[in-house]
Amino acid sequence: MIKILIVEDEIPARKKLRRFLDQVKETVSVEAEIDTVLEAVSFLKKTKSIDLILSDIELLDGNAFDIYHEVKVSCPIIFITAYDQFLMNAFESNGIEYLLKPFSFERFQKAWDKFLLLRNNNATDHALFLKLNQIIGNRLEKYKTRFSANTSQGIYFFETTDILFFEADEGVVFAIDKTGKKHLLNRSTLKELETQLDPLDFFRINRSELVNKKFIERIERYSKNSLALKIAGYEKHLVTSQSNTPLFREWIEK
Repeated sequence: MIKILIVEDEIPARKKLRRFLDQVKETVSVEAEIDTVLEAVSFLKKTKSIDLILSDIELLDGNAFDIYHEVKVSCPIIFITAYDQFLMNAFESNGIEYLLKPFSFERFQKAWDKFLLLRNNNATDHALFLKLNQIIGNRLEKYKTRFSANTSQGIYFFETTDILFFEADEGVVFAIDKTGKKHLLNRSTLKELETQLDPLDFFRINRSELVNKKFIERIERYSKNSLALKIAGYEKHLVTSQSNTPLFREWIEK
């Protein structure tokens, strides 16, 4: 019997996890479903026999990492969230996998298989931990492939490859997709984005715009030391700053 703790504040998400757990071959028991940091801390202080935690990150009363700072847990955690900026924190808190909502059963099964790999091997097996660290390291080195934006209808997801450019305006950052739609990003700055995106694909042409190379259709001279970029699917031209133009000329040829 595998004992599971679900930490999730959304009822549909809890039902989905229950449904996926019913589909795995192993016999499982959900010991509790918890939706707050406070309740999770209380439960984990009293219960030491949990084999796996399925944990959301943003809960009703705070961030789930507050739980794992307050209570030291020995079991692995599969983190489940709509945001990918917590990746490093997850693997510093007993995390073995990071599932981005929405996810399929196939994606859940891969995370479950990783848990079984740990469970079926001696936890002190040095070779196993080296292998797991290598998996985690490779994951962390990957660039951001998807973004999310809050809308009145819920959370909207879009692929990095579909973004024409990012634009900073009065302290907030927008992503403009290939349909010309403008999305307000969650908790981002252009400086942060530069570290999350593949530098071969994206370049900051001025203080407020970060462009995707594959959508640059044409380059025209704007002034003596600046260039105007025609972006596919976007009416206006984007202009490089004088200081960034020399580096842009090098980057566009790579």
